[in-house]
Amino acid sequence: MLITVTVTLLSLFLAVALAVSGQGSPAAVAHLAFAIGIVPLIFAAMIHFVPVLTRTGEPARWVGRLPWLAQAVGGLIVLSLQGILPYHAVFAGALLAALLTSALLVWIVGRARKCLGTPHPGWRWYVAALALLLAALAAVLLMPLLPAQWASWRLLHLHLNTLGLLGLAAFGTLPLLLPTALGQADPQAAPWLSRKLWPWLAGVLLVAVGAAFYWPLAVAGSAILLAIVLGLPLHWWRHFGRQRLVDGVATGLIAAVAGFSLSLVAGNLHAAGLLVARPALAVWAAGFLLPLVTSALAQLLPVWRWPGPKPPGRDAMRACLLVGAHWRAAAFLAAAVLILAGFNLLGAVLLCAALVGFGLQLLRALRIART
Repeated sequence: MLITVTVTLLSLFLAVALAVSGQGSPAAVAHLAFAIGIVPLIFAAMIHFVPVLTRTGEPARWVGRLPWLAQAVGGLIVLSLQGILPYHAVFAGALLAALLTSALLVWIVGRARKCLGTPHPGWRWYVAALALLLAALAAVLLMPLLPAQWASWRLLHLHLNTLGLLGLAAFGTLPLLLPTALGQADPQAAPWLSRKLWPWLAGVLLVAVGAAFYWPLAVAGSAILLAIVLGLPLHWWRHFGRQRLVDGVATGLIAAVAGFSLSLVAGNLHAAGLLVARPALAVWAAGFLLPLVTSALAQLLPVWRWPGPKPPGRDAMRACLLVGAHWRAAAFLAAAVLILAGFNLLGAVLLCAALVGFGLQLLRALRIART
C-alpha cells in the first residue's frame, strides 16, 4: 500500500508540474495522474474496504499486488501517449488494464458471496465502478476499429472514468469514510448507498452518452448527479452537527463534494459551448480529486502503515497529515474557482502551494515512529 501511495503522490505532483509548465502531451499528462496515480489508489482503497464490507478475512497476496501492477500498466500507457513507445501500445495497455480490473471485480464478487449474512451495500458501488472502468477501456479498444467515431469513444472513455469509476468509488466510500474519521457511526449510510446506486448509474450513463452523442442528455444526467451529491453534506450536517464536521478529514471530504458539484456545473458550461474542455477537467481535478485524495490518505495511510491493533504512532501520523488541512481544502476549492474564472496562473499557484504543503507534512509523518 505504501508503495502505491508513494507512486500515486509522485505522479500527481509531476502531472501538476507538467500541466503548469506546459510540458508533455496533454493526454500523457492526464494519464500520468489518472492511470498511474488514481486508478491504482482506487484499487488499493477497494482492497482495504471490501473485507470490512463483506466481513471476510485479509485479501490474498495476489490481490495486494493488483495496485502496483495497475501502476506498471499505467506507465506503459503514458509512455505510449508521450510517443516514447509505439502508439499501438496504448491498446495493449488498455487490454492489460481490463484483465486486472476483471480480476479485482471477480475477487470482490467472490468476497460478497462468502459473507455471512448480507454484505454492506457499499460493495455494489465498487462493482459498478469497475464495470464502468471496463466499459471505458472497451471504448479505447473500439477506437481503431471504428475510427470515424474516435471523438465519441474518447468522450465516453473520459466520462466513464471521471464520473463512473472515480465518482462511484468515491461516493460509495464517503458515507463510510467520514463517520470513521469522526469516530461516530452513521446508521443511515447503508440505506443511502442502497437508494442512490441506480440513480447514480443512470446519471453517469446519461452524461457519458450525452457528451458523446447528444449533449442535452448530459445536462439531464448531471442534474441527477448534482441532486445526489448535494444531499450528502446536508445529511451529514443533520446527523453529525457543525461542531463535528470541523475535523480536518471531514473538511477536506466536504470540500471534495463541493468541488465535484462545481465540476458538474463546469461540464454543463462546456457542453453548451461556453467553456473549453481543459478548464472543465482542471476544475474537476483541483476541486474534487485533490481534496478527496489528500483527505482520504490522512485517514487511511496511518492504518495502511500500521495495520492491526492501533499503536500510538497512528494517531500521531494522522494528526501530522492534518496540519493545515483546512487551508488546503480552501486552497483547492479556490484554485478550482479561479481556473473556472480564467485566472489560470493564480489557480495553479494555489494548487501547487497546497500540494507542496501536503507533501511536506507527508514527509514529516513518515518519520513518526510506531510507538
